[in-house]
This record gives sequence, structure tokens and C-alpha cells, in this order.
Amino acid sequence: MAEEGTTPEATPAQAVNGADNLPVAGLLSQYVKDLSVENPHAPDSFGWNSQPQMDVQFNIGAKKISDEVSEVELKVTCTAKAEQGVAYIVDLAFCGLVGMRNMPEDQMHAFTYAEAPRILFPFARRIVADAVRDAGFAPLLLDPIDFNGLYVQQLAAKRSADGTTDPIQVNPGN
Repeated sequence: MAEEGTTPEATPAQAVNGADNLPVAGLLSQYVKDLSVENPHAPDSFGWNSQPQMDVQFNIGAKKISDEVSEVELKVTCTAKAEQGVAYIVDLAFCGLVGMRNMPEDQMHAFTYAEAPRILFPFARRIVADAVRDAGFAPLLLDPIDFNGLYVQQLAAKRSADGTTDPIQVNPGN
């Protein structure tokens, strides 16, 4: 603790008075980029008695918008197939604009592919549930996803495949 009348030493990040040099990351906005709902066998599909098999696919993509802003896309495709055919298909591209500055590349990559999807997912989940309900079926409640766990798993798999222990090399356009 500093004595009265003295000031503690400034850390290197605070050395320049008023400089914007601390790491920061956050979601700037979020939006539906594309939403498609197909109900190809309506109204017949409403009378089908068999339990449909669900196929749910997720994909995370990112595109650099500027030096400090990237668009993160959470793509969700849900297909319900019964014995009689496809009951419904919901295809959602839900995006968020993510701002990041003064961060090391590996932290930016982790925020883009783990933390941003974690933030976006509850909103995408609600949109999917509403779309399925609006198509005339019981809402589809997607299970929570451990995006950080998946990120660490994919990072380890990539390192193992490359035979390195070095951090992943990131292509900012992806």
C-alpha cells in the first residue's frame, strides 16, 4: 500500500496516461443473418405418430470485418425425419459482431471460436425453438453446448495432427 502523499508505481499497461492499451473483447451486436424453416409434408406430417429422429448440426465460422471487428456465425441445422419422411428442417445462421483489441492472437482466436459462440447460443436456441413451434410442432429445445470444451478438444486434435505443441496458427480471414 502506498504511503499518503505518494503514488504507487504504474504498471506497464498504465504507463501512458489515458492510452487505450488494455485488452478488451465483447459482443457489439447480434442478428439473424439467415433463417429457413421447411415443413415439406404439412399438413400430413401433423398426423404422423412415429417419433422423429433428430439430426442437429452446428458450425462456427468467423470473418474479419476490420482490424478490431469480426463477424462470428453460429450455423445451426435441425432436421426431423420420421418413417414417412422429413417433418421439418430449420436452418439458422445467427451472427454476432465481436470487437477485440490489444489482445494476443491466441486469445482472440479463443474468444472468436469459444466465448463468442457461448454468448450467442442461448439466443440462437430460442430462435430455433420458436421456428419449430411456429412450423406447428412442439418446440425443439437444444441441449446446452460446452463451446470451450469443444474448442480445447479441437485445438488438441489440431496440435496432435500437426505433431506440434506450438499454438495454432490462425488465418484471420477464417
